[in-house]
Amino acid sequence: MKIEKGAAPLSAYLGVLGMPGATAYAGVTEICKPKAGETFVVSAASGAVGSVAGQLAKRAGARVVGIAGGPDKCLWVQDSLGFDECVDHRSLDLRQELQAACPNGIDCYFENVGGAVQAAVFEQLNAFSRVAMCGMVAQYNEPKPPPGPNLGFVIGKRVLIQGFIVSDRMERFTEWRAMAAPLVADGSLVYREDVIDGLDNAPDALAGILSGRNFGKLLVRVAPEH
Repeated sequence: MKIEKGAAPLSAYLGVLGMPGATAYAGVTEICKPKAGETFVVSAASGAVGSVAGQLAKRAGARVVGIAGGPDKCLWVQDSLGFDECVDHRSLDLRQELQAACPNGIDCYFENVGGAVQAAVFEQLNAFSRVAMCGMVAQYNEPKPPPGPNLGFVIGKRVLIQGFIVSDRMERFTEWRAMAAPLVADGSLVYREDVIDGLDNAPDALAGILSGRNFGKLLVRVAPEH
């Protein structure tokens, strides 16, 4: 794609102004559609997609609760991204922590993880809630898919669950960049990059994503800058 020279660091077009940002934009605006006063929950909240999704929900007036791995990520999600709360998925009782953070239940869920995190969230979905199914990173390395949840509650609560792939919505990329670039430039849309030097380190970097080792958008720099 052709980008405006000097508008933002080139790396931003692989993250906040690229596919991850457009993914968050599509999932939030087309599926979750958060309203003022609703509770919006996003897993992998410190990641490239989740961090943008939560910020967009905040801009829509929702109360935003992130789920991330470890106290450092949770602190950044609250202090730097401005989320109302962040729950550590490594806590001893994720369900209890999530319930305390979402006393009025959950109206929107942006799914990036699956597994135990999804199970905890699904228990607290409100009637007419919306779930954008973006990723299931907790399950990608499993030799067999884990047992799925009993989805009977979807009928009674009239829950919308929709999977999506942002490449089906190529027109949203241009729309997103036009909207987001000024926000990145003035600092009101916050993002973080985790840069690994050397193409030889790409396999380990990929393994780090799947284990949650990265903090922000993970990038491999082919050669150090001179």
